Amino acid sequence: MTPYDQRPWVKAYDPKVPSDIDIPPKTYIDALLEGLTFSPDRAAMHFMGTTLSYRQLDEMSRRFANFLTNNGVTSGAVVGLSLPNIPQFLIALCGALRAGCTVSGVSPLLMPKELSHQINDSGCRVLVTLDAVFERVLTKIEDQVPGLALVVTTSVGDYLPTVKRVLGKLLKKLPTGKVAPLAGKEISSFTQLMTHYSPEKPVDEAAPDDICLIQYTGGTTGLPKGVELTQQNIFSNLTQVKNWTSFQMGEDVLCSGFPFFHLAGLMFGMTAMTMASTQCLIPDPRNTRHICSEIRAHSPSIYANVPTLYQMLMDDPGFKKLDFTPAKIFVSGAAPFAVESINSFETVVGRGKVVEVYGMTETSPIITGNPLEGNKKIGSVGVPVSNTYVRIVDVETGREIMPVGDPGELIVHGPQVMKGYHNKPEETVHAMREHDGRVWLHTGDVARMDEDGYFYIMDRSKDMLNVGGFKVFSREVEESLYRYEAVEFCAVIGEPDPKRPGSEIVKVVIQLAQGARGRDVDDLKKDITAYCRENMSPYKVPKKIEFIDQMPLTAVGKVDKKALRS
Repeated sequence: MTPYDQRPWVKAYDPKVPSDIDIPPKTYIDALLEGLTFSPDRAAMHFMGTTLSYRQLDEMSRRFANFLTNNGVTSGAVVGLSLPNIPQFLIALCGALRAGCTVSGVSPLLMPKELSHQINDSGCRVLVTLDAVFERVLTKIEDQVPGLALVVTTSVGDYLPTVKRVLGKLLKKLPTGKVAPLAGKEISSFTQLMTHYSPEKPVDEAAPDDICLIQYTGGTTGLPKGVELTQQNIFSNLTQVKNWTSFQMGEDVLCSGFPFFHLAGLMFGMTAMTMASTQCLIPDPRNTRHICSEIRAHSPSIYANVPTLYQMLMDDPGFKKLDFTPAKIFVSGAAPFAVESINSFETVVGRGKVVEVYGMTETSPIITGNPLEGNKKIGSVGVPVSNTYVRIVDVETGREIMPVGDPGELIVHGPQVMKGYHNKPEETVHAMREHDGRVWLHTGDVARMDEDGYFYIMDRSKDMLNVGGFKVFSREVEESLYRYEAVEFCAVIGEPDPKRPGSEIVKVVIQLAQGARGRDVDDLKKDITAYCRENMSPYKVPKKIEFIDQMPLTAVGKVDKKALRS
């Protein structure tokens, strides 16, 4: 038995959290129906002045489900949702799942080639999208997506209060687009189908092995891959999270800037609905002023964001004036949160409230999390949740078990691990390998475990640099640089070393803090280099330093290293 199989992390669990929990063979639909009917008059969502109750969400989702079945969309068909965080996303999500369909989140920021790939690869038959995306993107690929039969269009303003909707259109602050016929495709209006179709109870049936979601990876290397998550996968992770948090039905208000088309945001929203929690919908996570107004109006108790958004909120003067007494936790995930930044953030929101977690699309998504009540180790992503096994293996072969404390690839086994990659059997076999009679997902993330069973993400394996034979973890260099006062955001990437074939040099791209932007560039480079030489091994010191006005971010809010490399 390896030291990882002994699960040393269990002793760090909060008292009410068992090492293993009973996860019955149920579906997400089972949990969703419980949430929809638990407290019908409770607010399901707040959206820029509009509030929809769970009774309304239940009825609207029934209408959407009946729209699908009446138009011949059968169980197992794929429904794509290309929307920001607006009510229509949650209504269509619930309706599609209640009709027995598979849902695929689709970024409304995709370009035509990217959108056609996801529609065709997933086998998407129905697409719900903004009128602006319809005109800008879909009209350019109408002859490239033959399997797409139904398109439902909507607008960001459809569920806004009347005054905001009218003013938004007059001032051209709402994205709009012209909807016209597409050859071979039926076009419907979301608002019209909400009145034209019956609110009668739909099928509401699914089997645990049915595919609930096909969610696409970020595509940092090659084309994005569709991850097949079963109803049982989603129900399992939902059960793990509920047990981990011990939150009660109908008690919480949630606020998150994670987009629903990304699994972190989608699962946050899906979990909220099963718990009869209220959600504050954030259509534009970069609009920190709006987020602050939602916090002021609705006093959220649970937050979930990528670290860059927390940092952006800290830069908004209004954020520091808010009352965070009702806030229980601030979940941070999808990217590293620098230790210095966490300490600074907690001076505003309250000590011990930041809870770092780790997960990925392939694991529904949660793998590890810091305890809510127990010891939170800042800088770690916590410990594996119940029913989850994790090992650290060598990066080269994926077979050798690494000693405790040594870095290697993190692999995971648990009920939340995906069925596989959609229509990609070879990539599925490569990612999901059998060791000691169990199938393990090889995550591609480099991590280490300390003696208490807490895990630390060092890097993505593809972001790990080879500098003259030495391994350099980009996060380690970044973490050190974040302690330098002139740095607001930074990203470490590798460049080929012209003097050493096969080796790389360390390059850092920096967005300067406001107070450092007027300084001489050459002096700054000298000072940063001197700081690095004092605080890290010589081979880790960046050989190139580049300053950038605005760090490129992905749609989720992560630093976009792919863009920096290109």
